[in-house]
Amino acid sequence: MKLVRLGFVAGLGISSWIGGGVHERWKRRQEHEAVGRIPGLPLGPKVSAATAVVSTGDGGQVSSVPPEPVGAPRVAQIMRFGFPGLDHVRSHSDYVLSYDRRNRVPHWVFEHLTKESVQKQEGVERSKSEFKEDGSIHEYFRSKNSDFKRSGYDRGHMAPAGNHRRSQQMCDETFYLSNMAPQVGRGFNRDKWEHLERYARKLTKLHKNVYVCTGPLYLPRREEDGKMYVKYEVIGSNQVSVPTHFFKVIVGETPDSQLELEAYVLPNKAIPDDTPLDNFRVPVDSVERAAGLLFFDRLSRDKVSRINGKKTGWF
Repeated sequence: MKLVRLGFVAGLGISSWIGGGVHERWKRRQEHEAVGRIPGLPLGPKVSAATAVVSTGDGGQVSSVPPEPVGAPRVAQIMRFGFPGLDHVRSHSDYVLSYDRRNRVPHWVFEHLTKESVQKQEGVERSKSEFKEDGSIHEYFRSKNSDFKRSGYDRGHMAPAGNHRRSQQMCDETFYLSNMAPQVGRGFNRDKWEHLERYARKLTKLHKNVYVCTGPLYLPRREEDGKMYVKYEVIGSNQVSVPTHFFKVIVGETPDSQLELEAYVLPNKAIPDDTPLDNFRVPVDSVERAAGLLFFDRLSRDKVSRINGKKTGWF
């Protein structure tokens, strides 16, 4: 009987120790995840709401990946899986953007990265580039360097200069102010957001093609009266909008032509450096709803093998 009692007490102690350890891990995980919760982000299905089929041309539809447009114009290569929207589209040497004339920031910016394209070429230096107005935008709707001066915000790249170093011209073109949005500097633009940009570049080591769509969000939050409001700051004489959040949606194409999709939303504020990027993964459809865009609308869902790191039911 004594042995039974001793066994019971020992078992109870071990269970308590294990339970305490599990609770502590759960508590730490909750603290990390609290940073990544996105208030006001509309939730829905776990797969993009974009059209997921390609017409066969004879009235039928097939599930296939649009062929890689080798030798096609650069715009066709970048936008292989479709345009998220068509408002005031501008194409540059190595990226494409849609400009929001009311908010003086992009709606979205699209890039196509490969292992070769992100390699820095000799003589290409970011320090040689200067922030400049985009002359293709009507002067009524441009942002200017003076808008950012003493604002407390960085001129945050949507298409980062580090992705476009094959030539000095490509690097210079990322410094158009039409490619910028006001971002918190320390703790965000120079830290966690830059970590996400580096992560996207690293994906080119595993994927033959990486497609990246980046842009701003203006998400609602609940105020003291219990109602939801969209509130954001504007800066400068041109009233450039300061987004509350930023998104980045990524599709990587594996060597065997399978597709892996990831979506991130980060708040435009200082984020603790030890917060994992995984905390900011969100369903793609929630970003589409919030941004009013459809990402990769020519992408066939039956070719998506992973979404936010998890295998889909098709494989």
